[in-house]
This record gives sequence, structure tokens and C-alpha cells, in this order.
Amino acid sequence: MKITINESLCEGHAKCMERAPEVFEVGEDDLSHVIATDFDDALRAKAERAARSCPRQAITIEP
Repeated sequence: MKITINESLCEGHAKCMERAPEVFEVGEDDLSHVIATDFDDALRAKAERAARSCPRQAITIEP
């Protein structure tokens, strides 16, 4: 699974981090970043919910 955050769309609302803190964090640049490297089914589902919660739709998830 590959998670990408489009930095030109991300505004640092941190909705993704609120929903999946094991996957995302907001960096010193005030943008979201992916911190997870291994995803079981539960974490994948959490990441997908977090991506859907992004108000700017800046997160894409590929298998």
C-alpha cells in the first residue's frame, strides 16, 4: 500500500492525523506526512477513512 499526500493541496487541517495518528502526523512545515510503513487490514481501513476525511482531498491511497 502506498499513501501519497499532495503538498500543493494539503492545508494542514490535521483531520487525517485525528483519525489515524499511527499513519499521519503534521510536520514543522504545517503539512501532513505519512509516518507508517506497514499496514495490516485494520490500519489500512483507518488510513482510508482518514483520507476520505481530508477537506482538500489531498491524500491518495494505492494498493
